[in-house]
Amino acid sequence: MANAIEVRDLTVAYRESPVLWDIDLDVPSGGLMAIVGPNGAGKTTLIQAILSLIKPAAGQIRIFGQPYRSVASSVGYVPQRGSVDWDFPTSVMDVVLMGLYGRLGWVRRPGRNERTEAMAALDQVGMAEYAHRQISQLSGGQQQRVFLARALVQDARIYLMDEPLQGVDATTERTIIELLRTLQSLGKTVMVVHHDLQTVSSYFDEVLLLNVRRIASGPVSEVFTEANLRLTYGGRVAIIKGAS
Repeated sequence: MANAIEVRDLTVAYRESPVLWDIDLDVPSGGLMAIVGPNGAGKTTLIQAILSLIKPAAGQIRIFGQPYRSVASSVGYVPQRGSVDWDFPTSVMDVVLMGLYGRLGWVRRPGRNERTEAMAALDQVGMAEYAHRQISQLSGGQQQRVFLARALVQDARIYLMDEPLQGVDATTERTIIELLRTLQSLGKTVMVVHHDLQTVSSYFDEVLLLNVRRIASGPVSEVFTEANLRLTYGGRVAIIKGAS
């Protein structure tokens, strides 16, 4: 199967200090991949580099064989919740409609069809009844669901999500995982920055173990091993169910 994302010789540095070093990575189409590593490993930086939000010092990234700018509308993005200004005065519906601007442009205003699409996406994440609520009035888990709906309404081919399960309640976590699996069943490719080692084996089928360098990547059943985890985290790690 063709790769959705190919990264070759990627190096990203801040003030001459490498955050990612010489990364090679293949993300198969239709994969559900976790990006795992310690704090400061470069997980968010990798997502931002794929999205062309930061300029690498070296290397090349291709999405379906093309530069990002050629296929930007095919990529949906859910940022870390902590990176968003939740006090900005806007409604849940307006946040979701922002996901359609790539299709509409910034001049054409969303119409009835777009609002119907946005409402369907909100319904899919269990947030339709909050459509006219101010985003600042929602809980953290509810805000995360709204950003997932914004990505869904893009109908992208690839979804990049930065810690979507961080700090959410158990109900929201189940909703998000069910949604990720639904996206995968529709042939979408999903990459998720993930922090809970205990759930990698049950939630994902592909994993990237990252600590500035790529330690290992591939099917969870093959590379999510205790030996690779020790290399990734620089020493002792708890025994992980499903890792061997």
